[in-house]
Amino acid sequence: MLKHLFRKKQLEEEIIVVSGLPRSGTSMMMGMLKAGGVEILTDRVRKPDEDNPKGYFEFEPVKQLAKDRSKSWLEDAPGKAVKVISELLKELPSGCRFKLIFLNRDLEEVIASQNKMLVRRGEPPDSVDDDSMRVLFEKHLRKVKQWLQQQGNFEVISVDYQEVLKDSRSHAERIAAFLQRDLEVEKMAAVVDRQLYRNRS
Repeated sequence: MLKHLFRKKQLEEEIIVVSGLPRSGTSMMMGMLKAGGVEILTDRVRKPDEDNPKGYFEFEPVKQLAKDRSKSWLEDAPGKAVKVISELLKELPSGCRFKLIFLNRDLEEVIASQNKMLVRRGEPPDSVDDDSMRVLFEKHLRKVKQWLQQQGNFEVISVDYQEVLKDSRSHAERIAAFLQRDLEVEKMAAVVDRQLYRNRS
């Protein structure tokens, strides 16, 4: 009986998802949530580096969402936060409820950041030119946001990366209100480091 009640409580509690394009501030947001008192799902397989010195906060099972039919790890996710890139949002099951924090960033900055990250890692640059990449990103984001509007199990808040850098405290308060939690907003705001606002040109 107790096990049933606990399971019922799990199903009633939303999973917090942080999403957006790569290099759009999702790691920063995960760090803010952790500082605020939210338990996060991360395995620390991907280590901090020059591109993300405070860590990536990734969770390896997320990368297998499209292939993993059971998605059993989601049973332990209610009430916690997990990072899911925008491309994989559609793979999240309709039987779960999600509070989604979606990060937006100027696409020119996203592309510049990705290019510099590839150079630092000694990897070949993307074969698609920047203008074409921007068009692809725009199309992708449009499709994702249209899809989200049709999903009854998602509650969504959009957060602008540049605006968080300008006024981290008000955005921390906004996120706490969205999640309906008494988070430590001062600690959340303190995570935001303007010195890491780079790789944008």
